Amino acid sequence: MNQVHATRPEHSPKDHPAVPRGKIGVLLANLGTPDSYTYWPMRRYLNQFLSDKRVIDYPSWKWQPILQGIILTKRPFSSGEAYKSIWNHELDESPLMLITKDQTAAITETMKTRFGDMVMVDFCMRYGNPSTESKVRKMVKAGCEKILFFPLYPQYAGATTATANDEFFRALMKEKWQPAVRTVPAYFGHPQYIESLAASIEAAYGELENRPEMLVVSYHGMPTRYLKEGDPYHCHCQKNTRLLKERLGWEDTEITTTFQSQFGPEEWLQPYTVDEVARLAKEDGKKRIAVVAPAFSADCIETLEEINEEIKESFEEAGGEEFTYIPCLNDHPSHIAALSQIIEENLQGWIG
Repeated sequence: MNQVHATRPEHSPKDHPAVPRGKIGVLLANLGTPDSYTYWPMRRYLNQFLSDKRVIDYPSWKWQPILQGIILTKRPFSSGEAYKSIWNHELDESPLMLITKDQTAAITETMKTRFGDMVMVDFCMRYGNPSTESKVRKMVKAGCEKILFFPLYPQYAGATTATANDEFFRALMKEKWQPAVRTVPAYFGHPQYIESLAASIEAAYGELENRPEMLVVSYHGMPTRYLKEGDPYHCHCQKNTRLLKERLGWEDTEITTTFQSQFGPEEWLQPYTVDEVARLAKEDGKKRIAVVAPAFSADCIETLEEINEEIKESFEEAGGEEFTYIPCLNDHPSHIAALSQIIEENLQGWIG
């Protein structure tokens, strides 16, 4: 295995300090989480998130008065209550933070076994802490001459992958000596990812006494306008579902694609998950459904609270009887293996 040590640069004076060189950084990135579910941490987090032009692209003169004067006055309370319902109170962290830490630790072990001390693995959040800038600085100081930036979004979207990359490049702008960098592209079609996703569904179905009549594959939504402006997210989601269906060997009547988490007055990608599950129960007479959320690499507020509480309630109020939420892949060994394989493929040419 390769070992990396701090050494004095060649031809430098004898009193020159040893400099750690030669490492490769792998920086995982996820959306982020508030530091707490109380008002001010929630407000800071929501302000950063909802002020991102990649997320909401309205002109600042139009959007900021609404955001600062109305939304950020009320929404921290409702969002805080939602976070409180899923918060790990013992460790005082959100599920997304805990799972991302576990994913990072598992991938670190895999990379260490494969490459020794040559690869440094860490994580950052686009919004909140730990910031992208702080982790880029840490990697540069540790001697990373190359950094692979890995947004943990299987499907590409401007509001997820692109804004994470934006923040990464902004951090690099502050470095005197920039490392060479690469970014990992969308990986929804990677065979190991599809295999891991399909296996999780098969395992969940295998534990149920009654097989669900429909699998609802729910992706985070976005305004339909973004699709018309060239964002490939909708296409990636549809293809993700098709690849999953083909791997499972299912019929079209057993699986459907929906979109959740719509926000604001615009039309978003449809059908909306919350409405579709109710329609399945009321109009199609489906009494048993399962929901899986492949747009999320880790369980978070949109899965644990929105799907497993709000969307579940919508299904049951419409007459549904058995609702099964299939967790995200999180730090399952097959998911870690898939992510590690994607990392190794993207490190080709950088490391032996």
